[in-house]
Amino acid sequence: MTVISTPEQFNTDDLYVDLAGTVDRSLYLKCEGFNFAGSVKLKAALGMVAEAERSGRLRPGSVLVESSSGNLGVALAVIAASRGYRFVCVTDPRCNPTTHRMMEALGAEVRVVDVPDAAGGYLATRIALVESLVESDERYVWLNQYANPDNWGAHVTSTGPEIEAAFPQLDVLFVGAGTTGTLMGCARYFHARPRRVRVVAVDSVGSVTFGQRPTPRMIPGLGTSVRPALLDESYVDDVVHVAEPDTLEICHLLARRGFLFGGSTGTVVAGALAWLGRHGDETTTAVALAPDLGERYVDTVYRPSWLREHFGDAVAAGAGNGVPDPRSAEPLPALDIPVVEGPLPARSL
Repeated sequence: MTVISTPEQFNTDDLYVDLAGTVDRSLYLKCEGFNFAGSVKLKAALGMVAEAERSGRLRPGSVLVESSSGNLGVALAVIAASRGYRFVCVTDPRCNPTTHRMMEALGAEVRVVDVPDAAGGYLATRIALVESLVESDERYVWLNQYANPDNWGAHVTSTGPEIEAAFPQLDVLFVGAGTTGTLMGCARYFHARPRRVRVVAVDSVGSVTFGQRPTPRMIPGLGTSVRPALLDESYVDDVVHVAEPDTLEICHLLARRGFLFGGSTGTVVAGALAWLGRHGDETTTAVALAPDLGERYVDTVYRPSWLREHFGDAVAAGAGNGVPDPRSAEPLPALDIPVVEGPLPARSL
């Protein structure tokens, strides 16, 4: 029996889904959404809050403020409610409506910026508002998930060792790239281990993280319009960029098998299948990290009217009518996802 007194004390960290029967390729999916925050972001949030409390930056009367597309915002809202802090989340129109309402239900104040930045996203605009709030009142504490080493540090001590314990013969790990905290933590952990494990970053087409040209993106979670300060490409072996229609295809394919995952998970799985189609074989032991579950995406990724509005009738018809797309039965390399192969050179930040 598990008994807890605060929500952040619970997290299921040893659940994996064998996707072989769904995608016709050996791939294990580490599910990080079974906690009271509903995503892998609970680990980073806990790490950053704990260090801020130890250092004295965060104390009674402080007001947490953070920029988030959703999942970290929910995680911080859970922790803030548990520990008695006020929390202000700065987000943008791509934040899922359910996520927005969850943060408010937990007592957070949610501010939405609607002016795109120079790259066509909202991240720079969100950060500018956070900085103005911090400057206006000394009670505001910005953990800054984009540059805080405790973001990736949480995964060095948790996610990395968890995966290694479950799969001691691991060959390749696929991790989505948002702030790159999860990616950098896992990559740094396996880089220091004696066994060679390839760490492949999965990013969204249109994200600037790995030097691509910025284009509009509709699915929150992965990808950025400002290069993350945490990123050190010398730890990353390969990068796969996934187009959003392929994310949607995988999300709906998994849902038709009873697995309702979030948009970030769909992207990571699509990227993993593309990479394995080119580089893997029947002996490859591969794990992909699923950051979240899908209930927060029912008004977007899983809603036919939203799909038609943003991606057109063809995508909506193929993804939303409950009939498996014929491509799901074809060899998986047929997914037309561009791959950037490494290793990549390190770049100064």
